[in-house]
Amino acid sequence: MTLDPALLVRLFLLLLAIGALAGLLAGLLGVGGGIVLVPAFHYSFTLLGFASDALMQICIATSLATIVVTSARSLQAHDKRGAVDWAILKRWAPGIVIGAAIAVVVAAQLRSGTLQAIFGGLALIVGLYMTFGRASWQIAPQMPGGAVRAAAAPLIGFLSVLMGIGGGSFGVPFMTLHGVAIHRAVATAAGFGLLIAVPSVIGFAFLPVAVHPPLTQGAINIPTFLVIVSMTLLTAPLGARLAHATRPVLLKRVFGAFLTLVALTMLRRALGF
Repeated sequence: MTLDPALLVRLFLLLLAIGALAGLLAGLLGVGGGIVLVPAFHYSFTLLGFASDALMQICIATSLATIVVTSARSLQAHDKRGAVDWAILKRWAPGIVIGAAIAVVVAAQLRSGTLQAIFGGLALIVGLYMTFGRASWQIAPQMPGGAVRAAAAPLIGFLSVLMGIGGGSFGVPFMTLHGVAIHRAVATAAGFGLLIAVPSVIGFAFLPVAVHPPLTQGAINIPTFLVIVSMTLLTAPLGARLAHATRPVLLKRVFGAFLTLVALTMLRRALGF
């Protein structure tokens, strides 16, 4: 396939901007850059003519590969401020990793349209929560253990991988609803993202994909990964600093509304409308 050089340049510049935004949001809002990256990758790869039944696997896997770096960088920045709750991370790590590993096996069997519908449905829920949720909402004064943790931890890992996102989109609301302060929840969610991304990327790296962009290992597109990481390495620490210096409530509401529109667009395309 011959690719237009001018189109590639525009794509490169677009990915730089997307990567900068994704890293900033990962550090600032704890939502995980993947919630921006997956629909952006889907649009970009489709534009280049790589639409296929496995396109969403490539989008999800490449997004998760970038989240390994973004989450590690964000976790380091938050830990320097003493904001990470390592006790929560240690207790929730086994379940999250198990859920992530199971999700890779499931995602490998699904068609791109099905994964697109799953992303759209879950992103709609996240978007509505970010738009209308309140910091005062609380289910319990502390994080659960026992059977609740045994069910919730794998579910967070499982759903996050199916969307190609870090742990923030589900982890932050879950923690704040259980009495964890928002800044501490955002910081700890960066650790969730690392726990989700590392095992899933290992699995996706060995997933064969018939139709894929050039220089793709398994389902991970290496050039896209490098471009995005180059920007998120710069902007994730900035987002973490802003998270501790500001109260980004309005920004979260605006982003929630934007995410809702993106989710509805993904659902419309998945359903063929």
